[in-house]
Amino acid sequence: MTEQGRSPRVGFNLYLITDRKGCCGRGLVPVVEEALKGGVKAVQLREKDLPGGELYQVALELRSLTARYGAMLFINDRVDIALAVDADGVHLGEKSIPIPQARKLLGGRKLIGASCHGRESAALAQDMGADFITYGPVYYTPSKAAYGPPAGLDSLGEVAILLRIPIFAIGGINSGNVRAVISAGCRGIALISAIIAADDPRLEAERLLDILSAVEYQEE
Repeated sequence: MTEQGRSPRVGFNLYLITDRKGCCGRGLVPVVEEALKGGVKAVQLREKDLPGGELYQVALELRSLTARYGAMLFINDRVDIALAVDADGVHLGEKSIPIPQARKLLGGRKLIGASCHGRESAALAQDMGADFITYGPVYYTPSKAAYGPPAGLDSLGEVAILLRIPIFAIGGINSGNVRAVISAGCRGIALISAIIAADDPRLEAERLLDILSAVEYQEE
C-alpha cells in the first residue's frame, strides 16, 4: 500500500454508505447495526431524498448506534445535520458546499470526505482540504451510472499515485474485486449494496474486512 493510504485520522478501510431503499424490506438502522456487528467502522448516511427533519432523526439514531460500536458517522452533504448530531464529519459531492466553507463551519477536528470522478477533481479536493476521497465508479454499478463509464483500475492507480490523502474505491465493489482495487494503491473500499442488500450484512462485512486485512498484510 502506498504511503498516502496511512493517514492516522482516517482509521478505517471499509466505508459503508447507506441506502434504505436497498435494504430488501428491512429497516435501515437494523441493517447498519448488523454491519457494525461485523466490524464496520465508518458509515455515511446518504439518504438524499429525506426531508431535513426525517434525516435528522435517522442521523440521531445512527450517531447513537455508531458511538456504541466505536464507529465513525459521516453525513452526506448536510453540514448542518452533521453539526447537530455531532457526527465525525461530512461527505461532499461536486455540487455541495465548497470544501473550504465546510471546513470553516466544521472546524479542524471533523473529517471531510469528497466524491471524485476524475483526476482533476481528485487533485482539487486534496488542494481544497479534503481528508479523504471516494473515487469512481471503478466498475459499473447502476447507482453511479450517471457519472459516466467506469473509471477502471488504471485510472484508480494513477490517482492513488497523485494524491497524498486516502482514496476509497467506489462503484461495483464486492468481495470478488477487493484485492484488485487495493492492489491499485487505494486506502480501502466504499460500497452500498454489497452489504446493505446482502442476506446477512454482518457476515458480508466480516468477509470483506477479512479480505482487506489479508491484502494489507501481504503488501506490508
